[in-house]
Amino acid sequence: MPTKTARRGMRAYVLIETAPGKTKTVKKELSRIAGHASTLAHLDAVTGPYDFIAQVEGPTLDAIGRLVTDEIGAIDGVTRTTTCVAVSLG
Repeated sequence: MPTKTARRGMRAYVLIETAPGKTKTVKKELSRIAGHASTLAHLDAVTGPYDFIAQVEGPTLDAIGRLVTDEIGAIDGVTRTTTCVAVSLG
């Protein structure tokens, strides 16, 4: 049986940095993202140089790129994102 990700196409992890004092506001906005072609499948708050790691899924790399730039990157308080596309090695 195919997994949800296999049916959706592509999966990526988005490392998100926020401005000081904006973490809670950014989390609320990230929780509201429900893209049409792509979606934020899972969100974790983390320690270290990033504040969140989001797992995003979409039918194409372009769709994931639009989600990252148009939705995640446009949130007030998000200062930087780094997108890591998941690949199959075997």
